[in-house]
Amino acid sequence: MTSSYRPDDLIATDIAEYLAQHQSKSLLRFITCGSVDDGKSTLIGRLLYDSKMIFEDQLAALEADSKKVGTQGQEIDFALLVDGLAAEREQGITIDVAYRFFATEKRKFIVADTPGHEQYTRNMVTGASTADLAVILIDARKGVLTQTRRHSYLAHLIGIRHIVLAVNKMDLVGYDQSVFDGIVADYREFATSIGIDDFTAIPISGFKGDNITALSANTPWFTGPALIEHLETVPVGVAGDTRPFRLPVQWVNRPNLDFRGFAGTIASGSVKPGDQVRILPSGRTSTVSRIVTFDGDLAQAGPDQSVTLTLADEVDCSRGDVIVAAAEPPEVADQFSATIVWMDQTPLLPGRSYWLKLGTQTVSVSIREPEHAIDVNTLAKLSAKTLNLNDIGVAEIATDRGIVFEPYEVNRDLGGFILIDKLTNATVAAGMIRRALRRAQNVHWQAVEITRDLHAAQKGQQPRLLWFTGLSGSGKSTIANLVEKKLHAMGKHSFLLDGDNVRHGLNRDLGFSDADRVENIRRVGELAKLMTDAGLIVLTAFISPFRAEREMVRSMIPDGEFFEIFIDTPLEEAERRDVKGLYKKARAGEIANFTGISSPYEAPETPEIRIDTSRITPEQAAELIIEHILGVWSPVL
Repeated sequence: MTSSYRPDDLIATDIAEYLAQHQSKSLLRFITCGSVDDGKSTLIGRLLYDSKMIFEDQLAALEADSKKVGTQGQEIDFALLVDGLAAEREQGITIDVAYRFFATEKRKFIVADTPGHEQYTRNMVTGASTADLAVILIDARKGVLTQTRRHSYLAHLIGIRHIVLAVNKMDLVGYDQSVFDGIVADYREFATSIGIDDFTAIPISGFKGDNITALSANTPWFTGPALIEHLETVPVGVAGDTRPFRLPVQWVNRPNLDFRGFAGTIASGSVKPGDQVRILPSGRTSTVSRIVTFDGDLAQAGPDQSVTLTLADEVDCSRGDVIVAAAEPPEVADQFSATIVWMDQTPLLPGRSYWLKLGTQTVSVSIREPEHAIDVNTLAKLSAKTLNLNDIGVAEIATDRGIVFEPYEVNRDLGGFILIDKLTNATVAAGMIRRALRRAQNVHWQAVEITRDLHAAQKGQQPRLLWFTGLSGSGKSTIANLVEKKLHAMGKHSFLLDGDNVRHGLNRDLGFSDADRVENIRRVGELAKLMTDAGLIVLTAFISPFRAEREMVRSMIPDGEFFEIFIDTPLEEAERRDVKGLYKKARAGEIANFTGISSPYEAPETPEIRIDTSRITPEQAAELIIEHILGVWSPVL
């Protein structure tokens, strides 16, 4: 069909005037999502084509590519404008998130084309995180599918409040109104159940152009609006203007001794010189002196503006702090209930320590076993021990220190976070804080006068944590016991936490699943930290098979006081010894999740001390360790 839409003639006649008008237009960010092959890329390609946002050489290349690798015969395959990866063109699917810009006479747009395959759901979440509107596409021949429900649920969960239901490929069902009405009714039932109270349904054909930029004669029963008309008129950016002022500090600008400013992007509200502000989490207050930008000082600044604030007082403020309206501060807490979308092939390990990044704040976090997972088809709450790829669940999380936050539905910037694996630096999940836990508000640090340093001075020693790790049968307990005997003979105050002994009491409720092993080490780490705070030299003898948990414990202890001691004994030798007969039982299948046989052991990469038990005796190893921890270096034997 022929579109009635015309681009702005000023592009050809007065480019300066066109750019001036263009700069003042509002911006709408939206995503297209839905199931596989519902026509998302084709729709975006059509929008770019009809809005004349492609150059002549791009059009020529598109026509050539359509004949070569297109899926529409000899006609233009609009999806090729967006599917730029070779793998996408070969398979005819979208893999990565593709961002495209286009504009009409009334508004500018940034659209994210998100993949429909379930395995790329994490990419859809990425695209949705900054969107104001979601276009949910449905193939008129297939109706509402599981991925349609998943993407709709995620869009609503992430906070997108403007939903367009685009029933695509109407040309392939003869523009049948009954098909359209049936799909809309099915979707409405699901949408209502997840809290989507309103959406705009439009019958379209991305390939033919029906109801994209103008109403189509092929659907006389549909009275509008056309898709582009709706995108041009949907309201954007209203809520941010009425919320209290929030500025997450990205960096401290100190070009010389006479200037100190705090730079960041305003997340909500507005600010002007003279306003009273509060620095969180410290709580210190001050007054805004200047609002500095590259183009000069401002009299006022609002949401999404990048600015540098100078304050009247010399306050302690750094990256990760949040400057807020003094009279309307957000909360600070360290325990939360959160909704988590798991985006990694490796499942969540409850108790494991991850990095949590929320705005400019980065903290260490542990996650408890999920309260439940959510079935996106039925919305049933399912019992879950963990979260796997693309699972959505609710869990309690605890950060290692208080963070500034607001519930996600109030403020995306201070309520949305990502989780990062500490070893691989891979983003493993996205999450939304729903509320602080009441116990976080009721439990506070109590100041004490006998400090860690005083405890250590009383004992005349420097606290240490000697973390012995290695396979079962490697000799950890034997060597640790010899080290403690030597420390005791020297008059040092020490305590040995042995893996088997601890499981008789403190950790008697834990098994040997990966999650239980993580919790086992977390508890021992917390106990060891308390004992070093008392000024003791603490020795632990645990297999502790995972690097992540050993690094978690290291992060609890002051620098220079944690010593990872790798008792490096080959599996064959440890199995030959088999003092407790455990390897024999594991080989017979009588013990599940046995380290080295049916469960992995991640050897330390850079331990402070490595003991090669094939070269030295336990007595020699103990002597070497004593020399090292008392400050006299001896090479590894």
